[in-house]
Amino acid sequence: MESTWHSCKFLVHVCLMIFTALFALRLDGTVQWSYWTVFIPIWFWKFMVITGATVGSYVWWRYPHFRLEGEAYVHYKAMLISVALHLILLMFELLVCDKLESGRHLWILVFIPLIFISIVSIAVCIWAVKHDRSFELELFCSVNILQFIFLALRLDGFISWSWEVVFVPLWILMCLSLVGVLYTIIFAGILLRAPEVNPQRKRTSFNSALGYTFLVIPILIFQVLLANKLDEDISLSYIGVVSPLFLSYCTLILMSFGAKGGNRWWFGIRKDFCHFLLSLCPFLQEYANIAYSLQNDEAARRGQSVPEGMVDAPTSDMKSDKRFKKTELLKPVVPVISIDMPD
Repeated sequence: MESTWHSCKFLVHVCLMIFTALFALRLDGTVQWSYWTVFIPIWFWKFMVITGATVGSYVWWRYPHFRLEGEAYVHYKAMLISVALHLILLMFELLVCDKLESGRHLWILVFIPLIFISIVSIAVCIWAVKHDRSFELELFCSVNILQFIFLALRLDGFISWSWEVVFVPLWILMCLSLVGVLYTIIFAGILLRAPEVNPQRKRTSFNSALGYTFLVIPILIFQVLLANKLDEDISLSYIGVVSPLFLSYCTLILMSFGAKGGNRWWFGIRKDFCHFLLSLCPFLQEYANIAYSLQNDEAARRGQSVPEGMVDAPTSDMKSDKRFKKTELLKPVVPVISIDMPD
């Protein structure tokens, strides 16, 4: 189940990147803003989620005939579950902000909503698999439930382990991620050397390997730096510790443009966001659907250049017509009625 459609993933990753930078600067003392101000990117993210679900619900109840479109009920139910999880996550973020400002709660109480999300996310992941929905946020929470408990106990002082030990669940998760990255690299290398594989599949595999590499490796570097920083083994500033994360955020932002799927009931648009944007701006559709060629094959044989802006669609049509005529000429002619000649 999608937290948002792929265009909203872009918004989420941008908000997280800005928040990470502001939070690191606040911990370093570079800025003296209150934590309520530092969390503004997070509040904006949650505002967009709640607004999108509200508009989508209004369209759902206002126009009942829209519910007959494809898997409308599954999409709408996925949106409601996602909003419910985001509201619980918002409760956790509010408690974190209040704890950082006042310090009047135990961290274990602050992490209760996050632990609850982790437990519920297990059932949500099962539901998402049955209905062929994506579940990125839910999967992240469900596999990190033990890590959340360790963090709360360490911050409250109930355990005195070093931070390297506290992060053991994350080390295990990162090791599995590295194995996955290694697999994608090896698989991409095999496809690149296979002559029978089409170039499009080679390009897709190579881009996936490159994307996962620039996503996982910086997170691992950040985790090592953070553990050493919290254990006071290094004197690096927090903005220096989180700097590798910016590369991962940039990778996520770029990957969000190629993300597939999505819940079409956010904001009640009922269609893919790209189609919705093209319907709002017809001039984008006019220019996006035209393929330009800098040089025509016929002109290339004559050594002439084709004026800029010439569409290569007629060229492809001529080639297909020639191929069609050639195929038709080579076909055997079979009579409909066989007439026997007399002896």
